[in-house]
Amino acid sequence: MRTLYKGLLGLLGSVMCSAVFVVPQTVQANEAQQQYSANKLSELLSKTQTISGGFSQLTLDATGTQLQEATGQMVLQRPGLFRWHTDPPLEQLLVSDGEKVWLYDPDLMQVTVQKMDQRLTHTPALLLSGDVSKISENFAISYQEAGTMIDFTLTPTAKDTLFDTLRLSFRNGVINDMQLLDAVGQRTNILFTAVTVNEPVAASEFVFTAPDGVDVIEE
Repeated sequence: MRTLYKGLLGLLGSVMCSAVFVVPQTVQANEAQQQYSANKLSELLSKTQTISGGFSQLTLDATGTQLQEATGQMVLQRPGLFRWHTDPPLEQLLVSDGEKVWLYDPDLMQVTVQKMDQRLTHTPALLLSGDVSKISENFAISYQEAGTMIDFTLTPTAKDTLFDTLRLSFRNGVINDMQLLDAVGQRTNILFTAVTVNEPVAASEFVFTAPDGVDVIEE
């Protein structure tokens, strides 16, 4: 019985010693992988100063039922400038000059003006147009690479966010698609088309002037 008892103590001691030495190494390995993934994503994003192209957007609920489908055009420029136009019948125009954001709804004849939320977890467009130097402070990041495709999965480290996970996919170093998943299982897929990068963009793309007769709501 004493031999068995000593054997169990020895086994427990070995396990505890293993935990002491292995767990920190595992944590360090995970942190190193996280930082490597963040650096790789930041490198890809920082190479792109402007992005122009089209997009198609599909939103599904948790059961896979389609909620909304839309197409449009987008123009983005660092730091923090973007123009995101959704085609009719769901027409909307979202414009940012880096400080303010204008959301114009032609059907409602209304434009809402807000101060730009600089948090990457609240304004996903900033991942493509904003300052990504602190991306590792906002997300846990992992990635997979297969041929010409690289997929990054970003999980916010804060609780107060618009989404639970976000996936960014690149083909040949250029953004290809984005997927957002929220807390209730709603999934939004955005596929970018005819994308051009680092081409000159007119400053007027990021200026919004409300049409006559439109209600302007400042928030």
